Amino acid sequence: MTTDDDAQSPSPTGAAPAEPAVTEPAVTEPAVTEPAVTEPAVTEPATTAAPVKARRLPVTDVSLVVLIGTSGAGKSSFARKHFLPTQVISSDFCRGLVADDENDQSASAEAFDVLHYIVGKRLAAGRLTVVDATNVQSEARKQLVRIARDHDVLPIAIVLDVPPGVCAERNRSRPDRQLPAHVVPRQHRELRRSVRGLEREGFRKVHVLRGEAEVEAAEIVPEKRFNDLRHLTGPFDIVGDIHGCRSELETLLTRLGYALARDDAGRPVDAVHPEGRTAVFVGDLVDRGPDTPGVLRLVMGMVAAGHAVCVPGNHENKLGRAMDGKKVTVSHGLQESLDQLAGESEEFRAEVRAFMRGLVSHYLLDGGALVVCHAGLPEKYHGRASGRVRSHALYGDTTGETDEYGLPVRYPWAEEYRGKALVVYGHTPVPVASFLNNTICLDTGCVFGGSLTALRYPERELVSVGAEQEWYAPVRPMSTDAPGSREGRPLDLADVAGRRVVETALHGRIAVREENAAAALEVMSRFAIDPRLLAYLPPTMAPSATSRRPGYLEHPEEAFFAYREDGVRQVICEEKHMGSRAVVLVARDDTALEKRFGLAGPGAIWTRTGRAFLGDDCLTAAVLGRLRAAAERSGLFDELRTGWLLLDAELMPWSLKATELLRRQYAAVGAAARAALPQVLTALEQAAGRGLDLSALTARQRQRAADAQAFTEAYRRYCWPTEGLSGIRLAPFQVLAAEGANLAVRPHDEHLAWIDGLVDADHAAEPQAPVLHRTGRLLVDTGDETSVAAAVAWWEELTGAGGEGMVVKPLASLARGKAGEGRPGGLIQPGVKVRGREYLRIIYGPDYTEYLDQLRQRFLGHKRSLALREYALGLEALDRLAAGEPLWRVHEPVFAVLALESEPVDPRL
Repeated sequence: MTTDDDAQSPSPTGAAPAEPAVTEPAVTEPAVTEPAVTEPAVTEPATTAAPVKARRLPVTDVSLVVLIGTSGAGKSSFARKHFLPTQVISSDFCRGLVADDENDQSASAEAFDVLHYIVGKRLAAGRLTVVDATNVQSEARKQLVRIARDHDVLPIAIVLDVPPGVCAERNRSRPDRQLPAHVVPRQHRELRRSVRGLEREGFRKVHVLRGEAEVEAAEIVPEKRFNDLRHLTGPFDIVGDIHGCRSELETLLTRLGYALARDDAGRPVDAVHPEGRTAVFVGDLVDRGPDTPGVLRLVMGMVAAGHAVCVPGNHENKLGRAMDGKKVTVSHGLQESLDQLAGESEEFRAEVRAFMRGLVSHYLLDGGALVVCHAGLPEKYHGRASGRVRSHALYGDTTGETDEYGLPVRYPWAEEYRGKALVVYGHTPVPVASFLNNTICLDTGCVFGGSLTALRYPERELVSVGAEQEWYAPVRPMSTDAPGSREGRPLDLADVAGRRVVETALHGRIAVREENAAAALEVMSRFAIDPRLLAYLPPTMAPSATSRRPGYLEHPEEAFFAYREDGVRQVICEEKHMGSRAVVLVARDDTALEKRFGLAGPGAIWTRTGRAFLGDDCLTAAVLGRLRAAAERSGLFDELRTGWLLLDAELMPWSLKATELLRRQYAAVGAAARAALPQVLTALEQAAGRGLDLSALTARQRQRAADAQAFTEAYRRYCWPTEGLSGIRLAPFQVLAAEGANLAVRPHDEHLAWIDGLVDADHAAEPQAPVLHRTGRLLVDTGDETSVAAAVAWWEELTGAGGEGMVVKPLASLARGKAGEGRPGGLIQPGVKVRGREYLRIIYGPDYTEYLDQLRQRFLGHKRSLALREYALGLEALDRLAAGEPLWRVHEPVFAVLALESEPVDPRL
């Protein structure tokens, strides 16, 4: 047998028990020789014979099961009895697919092409797959074994060795199938010749059922793979390469909170954490260091007691083979281990050999969210079982080159990793452990004088102890260019191209159409700021339900009613500023962003589409400087324990960003009305003077002139001249994130209190020329008529003075609706905008009030759906940013927000 692991369930200690693959004694009978046509006599057991004991057939949960038997052996009946219909791929069914006739043997080649394709797709998805075909010929089986190997799953053979006479009789009783007399005996001879060689062909398990009784009594026993420890959810302390540094391991475990247990000689033999944490060792326990036996004694004791699990490193693999007497090259510290173990008892050395034989290449933990191995593992190998997977887990992959020290150059698989699971590994020494694309290397070169490092999971905290000395001189210096010590490629086209589905914690799976992704790619690649800084894009905002009040399209009462119906009693109304949405990333100093974002500088200000808000870098730096100073004076950096802040804000005036839009769209309308309507009115007055009755038409034109004047006054309120910082106003209304924290889910009153501190600090420093602007607000109880009436009056005051309106938000920020409302995750609108009558002239046109009945037919469903999806994506990006996930993971939901913005929706909503 090979040493490939993962064939069955792990033992309680996390080590795989040794077990032969064949579940019955090897077949020793000679091959049956018989004439091509003559059937042998069928020997059936007497009816009084004792019942056959049930055979339990272990079948690994992710594997390829190949049924082998002659036509009529009962393979299809066996498959229907023991497996799900979707798990069974039948050659007869595939023949029917391509020829409309399951018995059309002329279609067999095409049918098996289809069968092999379906099998490959199922195995790629990690599905148990059963092939129902005769499979008595070695060439047919060879193709199936190759497909299993291509997908790194275990091929399992189940042989139904039923007497040919029984099979022939069964075939004769089938009206849809009449086989020539020689077929069944020939197939049976091929089956008998094949049985003894199935293991050599590559089948990891071979179950042979002889006779009808054994077939009928068989029982399929599903078994987990050795590497499947998904039921263990931690918390874990994952320890990097130890290499015989027993003293440093004791110190590290003590620092992690473990209590060491010692034997009568004072040697550590176990370690227990009072909070039930489990230690996980990534391999390379042995070689080079001063006390390999001591490390093994402690780790083996912890594993045996259920306090730890361990995967093998390449050094365990080599030491184990050497201890088993196999020929190996003694190098890289192996001799030190052999010499140290020579001083131990034979009993201890036998325990070491058994321990190393039972180690499994890698483990899936915490529901599959965590993968631990020695040298790293791409996602396609997670949970798979083959020699290729084991080799990568122990040694990694190489480019085929060697460096100046004669050592192989490792392929940087972690730079391309895009998997959902966190992969923790060792093998390649790095000066400092750091996350790279949801992977982390914990080998920090303890034996070379570096440190011994552990990762607390799920906390993602690193704990290290320094080496007591340099125990072994490294052949190659630890390089800062090693995997895990630098950020990989920031983005890859494959991360964003084509149709995408983004998993969000709040709204489930959100799909992005291919054409929308293409539009977003154009914007982001040509116009967006440096992608390393683009950690968030704000969502669109839905308007309140359409009002039925005379003269109004939007009114606050609809917003309050909707939130009350959703069960939200407390909402906060925030003044809607006369500017443009801006996201601001500000650094405490010019180096604060480098650790998290990989780019030094003061920060950035960008629009809803990711473009730089201000084209002038000096002006951007000046605005950021004022915000930085205010955050420093107010103590917000210290309060949030962060070197940077990400804020949602409005930057005013509107004309600062929308000058061209104002000139081309709004000013042009106002200018045309002012030029044309006075002449129209003059002409009408002259005609009336000649006795024509034009009173109705004249009144209509006078109203149009008044509407045009109101339209001009409305947009002019949002425009004023600026020079440098003079005239610029920044109105933050939410602190989105800080180092290690998604703050967007905190209540809105907390955000406004932080921002009030910023505004006060800025005004105190520059009372004559403040930049930061306060956001007016009012707390409302949606179930209290007096409170609602006060809010309506406040809105009327704001809009009557020329203000845009207000935004109504749940005070708790993140709110969910009542159960059973059909909303994914129960998520409700994070805010609705209620715009004033005069502001809506800018949106719908100068005389929109004359067409309110038509405008009230506007459809809000798509806009509301878009707002919820973009909101969930934005929070997902902030969650990933706070968790320290790699840039591509943060960009996935950010890019999706930008892509959704190209969905067709009425821009006036």
